[in-house]
Amino acid sequence: MAKRDYYEILGVSRNASKEELKKAYRKLAMEYHPDRNPGNDEAEDKFKEAAEAYEILSHDEKKARYDRFGHQGVRSNGFGSSGFTDINDIFSHFSDIFGGSSIFDDFFGGGTQRGRRRRGQGTPGSDLRVTLKLTLEEIAAGTTKKINIRKQVRCNQCNGTGAEKASSLKPCTVCSGTGELKTISRSVFGQFVNITTCHNCNGEGNVIDTPCRRCLGDGRYQGDELLEIEVPAGVHEGSYMTMTGKGNAGKRGGEPGSIVVVFEELQHKHFIREDNDIIYNLFITYPQAVLGDEVEVPTLNGKALLKVGSGTQPGKLLKMRGKGIKHLNSHAVGDQIVKVNVAIPHKVNSKEKEILKQLADMPNIKESSKAEEKSFFKRFGL
Repeated sequence: MAKRDYYEILGVSRNASKEELKKAYRKLAMEYHPDRNPGNDEAEDKFKEAAEAYEILSHDEKKARYDRFGHQGVRSNGFGSSGFTDINDIFSHFSDIFGGSSIFDDFFGGGTQRGRRRRGQGTPGSDLRVTLKLTLEEIAAGTTKKINIRKQVRCNQCNGTGAEKASSLKPCTVCSGTGELKTISRSVFGQFVNITTCHNCNGEGNVIDTPCRRCLGDGRYQGDELLEIEVPAGVHEGSYMTMTGKGNAGKRGGEPGSIVVVFEELQHKHFIREDNDIIYNLFITYPQAVLGDEVEVPTLNGKALLKVGSGTQPGKLLKMRGKGIKHLNSHAVGDQIVKVNVAIPHKVNSKEKEILKQLADMPNIKESSKAEEKSFFKRFGL
């Protein structure tokens, strides 16, 4: 049977905002929720249909493909008949738009919780934040850093179960090993199923009669771990990367958290960074500026020779192509921009002073001064 138009399913126009899409989906989800329609296959199908429509239309790229090609444009995304076949999958996928750990907490008392632990699965571990200091040289080319992290690690004696031995881990008698307690109530809307976490096993489905002596039944303990961080070239101050599964170990077999690595850029003694370019202030003498010269300047890879043309004016910018920082998401490389400054001595001796006076009286020097003055006034319309 041909699929219905996604906009028609949600009852919105084709230019509906994301907030309007969210509101329309929430309304349909409440109406066709399986707990409100027990045994009603048609309601369940409409519930899945609404979830599929919202998944596509709330995603900018998928929406654009759908608007252009219809269902054919999003057929391979894994949704619909090949995707949301499990109601719990829909619950967890869209829990964020209902503002709680469960998308139906407000209506069904915490019914189907996002990320509900399966039997034997403990509490997830927490995330960690690490600040990694990097030099411009490391940022320019990318680097690998190794740091020691103090965190909760999985107990190797009990393999994270928290039990001294396998026979010490037994199904919870209160919830019969499900980790959940269900109560059924009836109202004018029909039958409601309220599902809560078992208080006896904390939702794990198992209880331990003889805890592991190494971790005291927690399945983890404080330890050190060497963390290897692959830093891509081109990162910026304050940007970050997430290392999934590298955070604190979960309690009694729960999934580990993540480590968020935040990058900090160390101040460089020579360069100022501007996006992927680096700025270097070059100081030359007056004779070098007048006559021109070839000078040695520092770069991120060492040193290089730079030609300064005769008659170079203070403030002139010289570009050294490809001597900057590699772009984060491409093979392009920034430039090194050299700003020319003319160094003026604070003190001169009597011989130098006499030579400078002679130089000041020379015709070319006087004429160049007047020419620069005229150019300045002309530039500003004076």
